[in-house]
Amino acid sequence: MTTDEATRDPWLTEDGGSRRQQTRAGAFAGLVEATPTVISRDAFGATMVVLDNSGRAFMQGNAMDEATTAWVERIDPVTLECLARIDDLPGGARWPGGIGVLADGSLLAIFGNHAHRLSPELEILAAVTLPRERPYNSFVTLASGHVVTKDFGGTLPGAEYDPSMPGTQLLVLDPTTLAIVATCDLPERSIARLSADGDTVYVVGDTSLMRAVWNGSELLADPTFMAGYRTLEGQSYGWDAVITLGAAWFLDNGDGSQNYIGTFRGVGTNEAPLHLVRVDLKTAEVSLTEVCGLPGGVIANPPLIDPDRRMAVGYDSGNGVLAGFVIAADGSLTPSWSVEQNHASHLILDSDNGLFLSHHHDNERWMEQYVVRDIVTGTEVARIDSGSFMQSVLFPAVGSERRIYSCTFTTVSTLSW
Repeated sequence: MTTDEATRDPWLTEDGGSRRQQTRAGAFAGLVEATPTVISRDAFGATMVVLDNSGRAFMQGNAMDEATTAWVERIDPVTLECLARIDDLPGGARWPGGIGVLADGSLLAIFGNHAHRLSPELEILAAVTLPRERPYNSFVTLASGHVVTKDFGGTLPGAEYDPSMPGTQLLVLDPTTLAIVATCDLPERSIARLSADGDTVYVVGDTSLMRAVWNGSELLADPTFMAGYRTLEGQSYGWDAVITLGAAWFLDNGDGSQNYIGTFRGVGTNEAPLHLVRVDLKTAEVSLTEVCGLPGGVIANPPLIDPDRRMAVGYDSGNGVLAGFVIAADGSLTPSWSVEQNHASHLILDSDNGLFLSHHHDNERWMEQYVVRDIVTGTEVARIDSGSFMQSVLFPAVGSERRIYSCTFTTVSTLSW
C-alpha cells in the first residue's frame, strides 16, 4: 500500500479503533515540505468527526443545555458545509458521547443514556434507552461486531462528588437492533472511555485497571486481573487506555477535568504529580512515570505510544507540559524531550514518518492551534491556528487527501496541505 492509498482509509471510530492507538500510516505525508491551511466553522457542541468507507464525513455533537439532546450532521469533507442534519435525538445529562461507523455502514451515536443507529442519510434505524440515568461516554466495537458501552462514573460540571455512586456496568448491544444482550458489573466506577482488543474489554476504574472477556454470549469479568494503579497520596483517577506493546498505557490525575473553563491550564488541583501509567497485560504489574513532576496537573485524554520507534508521549494539561519518553525493552520509560505546550486533546501519529498531531491553546490570544512534532526529537514541524477560541479536549480524525479534522465545543476545523 502506498502512502496516498493509506491516507484514503476511512476513520470509522474515535481514535481510529478500539485499542485507541490514534495511528494512521501516511497521515502527515508531505507536510514538512508544504504550507498548511485551515478551514473552520461554528459547530456548537461538536464532539468528533468520523468518515465511512465511501469518504462521507459525519460529525456528532449535542445541544449545550445541562439535560439535553444530540445531533448528527453529514458534512462536506473539504468545506465542512452541513449537507444533512438530524436534531433532537433524545439524550440526557451532558457529557461528550461518541459516533462511529458500524460494519454495515450505518452510524451508531451514543449520548446521554440513549443510543441511536442511523443510516448514512441520517434516518433513525434503531434506538434504545440505556438503563442508568447517567451519561454513557461512547463505545467500543468487539471482534464479533457487538458494541460495548458503559455509564460515565465521574463528577459532572457543577455537581458535587457522589461517594455512593455504584461501580461500572458494561452493556453489550446488538449492533443491528441495539438490544442489550449482556451486562457485566464491575466493582469500581470508571470515568475513562473503554478500550478493547479483539473481544477483551479494558476498563480504567477509579483506582484499578479491570478487564472483561466476551465469549459469544456473556461478557465475563476477569477475576485474575485487577491492576491497582492509584497508590500515591494526592493521586487521582486515570483516563482512556492505549493498548499496545503488551500493555495498557494511560495518564492519571483526571480529577478536576470537570472544571474545564475553555482551557485546562491552571485548573488542576491534584497534589501528586501527573503520571504516565503502564500496566502489563500478562502480569498486571503497574509502573508510574512522572510527566513533569509538578503538582496541580490534570488531563482528560490518553497518551500516544509509537511501538515502532518505542516512544511514548505524555502531557499535563494543567501545567502546560508535553513530553516524550523512550520505551525500554522491559517497558520502563526514560525522559527524552519536554516542551511547554497547552495540549489537552487526543493525538494522532503517522506511523510511517513519526510525526504526530498535538494542539496548543494560546491563553493570551485565546486561540487553539494545530501543532505537528517529530515524536523522537520533539521538534516542531508545523503550527497554525485552528480557528477555535476554546481548547480542544476532544477527538481529531484523519481524512483523505492530506486532511485532518478537529472539534472543540464551539468549532470544527480541518487542517490540509
